[in-house]
Amino acid sequence: MDRLDSAAATLVPQIRRWLRPPRILRPTRAGWIFVAILFGIGFAALNTGNNLLYLVLSLLLSFLILSGVLSESALRGIQVTRKLPREFFVGRDHSILLEVTNSQKRIAAYAVVVEDLLPAAVDGRDPVRTSRPSDARPGARENRRRRQNRAAGRCFFLRIGPGEQQSRRYSLSPTRRGPLGFSGFRVSTRFPFGLFLKYREFEAVDETLVYPKIVPRAHRAWTTNARAAAKPAGARAKPGAGENLSGLREFVPGDSMRRVHWRSTLRRGALLVAETEDDRKAEIEVRLGPAPLAPAGSDSAPAFEQSVSRAASEITAHLHTGAAVALRTNAVYLAAEAGERQRTRLLAFLARVRSDGRCCGEPIQ
Repeated sequence: MDRLDSAAATLVPQIRRWLRPPRILRPTRAGWIFVAILFGIGFAALNTGNNLLYLVLSLLLSFLILSGVLSESALRGIQVTRKLPREFFVGRDHSILLEVTNSQKRIAAYAVVVEDLLPAAVDGRDPVRTSRPSDARPGARENRRRRQNRAAGRCFFLRIGPGEQQSRRYSLSPTRRGPLGFSGFRVSTRFPFGLFLKYREFEAVDETLVYPKIVPRAHRAWTTNARAAAKPAGARAKPGAGENLSGLREFVPGDSMRRVHWRSTLRRGALLVAETEDDRKAEIEVRLGPAPLAPAGSDSAPAFEQSVSRAASEITAHLHTGAAVALRTNAVYLAAEAGERQRTRLLAFLARVRSDGRCCGEPIQ
């Protein structure tokens, strides 16, 4: 039964792709008016037998044929690739690069709109906040058509020459942490007369992970479920009390002003803090508590998301100082390490963690 279910799950999307038309044509408002005029003149020509009406009808029909040929030349040979940023964070604007190539050797593409598509959300919540261009205002029918594949962003290309490659960027701001998937592209055009919107869709599956929101605040002032407990590797003196200087680093909110190395600060023009050997040996444990019990009729998700965000902020702040950081929930413990690899590991865990303190259903030791 499992094999049959898996085979059916892979076969159904393939059948849908086979049955999907290569091009989809939808008349615009001007196109509906044009079609109404065309039918009116054609009806009048058939009833009156006027040669002038037949001439006008033939010209209008030639406009339709010319529109179809030129719009097809604009879409044929278009290839699109996307380049994602290395990291995504909730609440930040990220620039995504779309590279469009016209593989045709002699024909240029005009007035091409490329939309980067997101799959439909299971819970109906929009995972991103996008910036929509002022000239792109789809109506109610267009919105209903795009419910399953929503556009994360779109870019307009006025002219793409034969064999030419052009790049455009659009801004995307995730609104919640976790996996963020991209399903493909929709390439459309209204060239040449704006009577019809012709588009094609093709798959380009990609997935990235959205990290929790980083709050730029002093970690010493935080008193939530995401709190830090320092665990020195040995006897540790107070900072700046006769310790051996091992290096300099940038000032982090929460550092004491007594540790600022003023000579280097004046030389570079930015606050630098003296780092000692004992600082590099410090181990910090960040604890993330379970989701608080919410009263009846209320939602505890915002409070837990805020705790996750502050835990991520604690981790990045301590790792920036060179300390080894561990993460503990009520079900999972991630051992203390230092460096960029540990930062990626802990942020990836917090991006997927559930309210019970687990990630992907299994504890990580």
